[in-house]
Order: sequence, then structure tokens, then C-alpha cells
Amino acid sequence: MIRLESDRLLLRTLVESDAKSLADLMKRNKYFWSIHEPLHEDEFYTEEAQFKKILESMHLLRANREYSFGIYEKGRNYLIGHISLYAIKRLPYNSAFIGYSIDENYTRKGFATEAVKQVVEFAFQNVQLHRIEAYVSPKNDGSIKVLENAHFVREGLLRELLYINGSWEDHYLYSLLRYDYHS
Repeated sequence: MIRLESDRLLLRTLVESDAKSLADLMKRNKYFWSIHEPLHEDEFYTEEAQFKKILESMHLLRANREYSFGIYEKGRNYLIGHISLYAIKRLPYNSAFIGYSIDENYTRKGFATEAVKQVVEFAFQNVQLHRIEAYVSPKNDGSIKVLENAHFVREGLLRELLYINGSWEDHYLYSLLRYDYHS
């Protein structure tokens, strides 16, 4: 298990016993997150489905292809979000994507930015990446602010990148390079 700590947060890789709390997090935020992400079938929000997702992420972790963390407020054993460093590619790219979601009740408090900064530090110092990328909807002001507060740079607009809830949606591409990183 990998643990990362910041001033207010504990991030730790998800394990099988986290399936129930992850399913609860998903259910609580089903409609809030569906504003910018695809709404899934009901099966997705079950403990069984999340257990399978955790098993897959543990397999990818052992292969150094993905790091999926639960986000916890320090001193509380309550899952308030999740964040992943995924689609890790080695040379000639040496890059990965970052994705994150925070419980609606914990937004606008800086938790997502704090979690992103911790995972970025881990990515550059431990995983030895050169580049981290993120997709974000132009309509998602909160997530744009998170990325920009973590010093990501907007590179451009990817037209009709993702099919979300019945329509093709544009997304910005943001990136952070190792030499742009400030700890």
C-alpha cells in the first residue's frame, strides 16, 4: 500500500476492503459527477463492481501502469474522493494522465488541488515521469481551477473528445512537465 500525506489529506492506494466505501462515494455523487462525466448503469455503483475495479487497479499498480488513491481527510476514515495516475507510458513518452473526483460536500475547499499536488510530486519523484496530462471539460470551472492552481498549462482544445450523456463534448488538454513542477 502506498500512502501520501499533505497538510490536511491522507491519500492511500485502494485495497479490496475499500469496495463498500468507494461504492458509497460513487452513489452519493452519481448525479453531481454526471454533469461532466458519463452517467453509468446502476451496476457500476455497486460494491461488487467497485471491488472488481479495485482488483484491476491493484493489478495495474503491480505492473507500474496505474496508481489509484482514495482521498481521506486526515484523522477521519471517510472517503471524500479518489485520484488516479493512469495510462502510464514509458520512454519515449514517459507520461501519464491524472484524473480526480471529490465528494460534492468537500468541493471548493482546496482538497482536490491538495490531492493533485501530492500525486504530481509522487509522479515526478517516485514514478520518474516527464509529463502529466489531464482532460477537463471547458464547462468544469472547478476542475480547471484545480489544474491551474497546481501549475498545469492549457495546451489546447480537443474537439468532441468524449461522449457524455448523449452528446460529444470538447475537452481542454492540460499538462505539467517535470521542469515546470514546483514543490
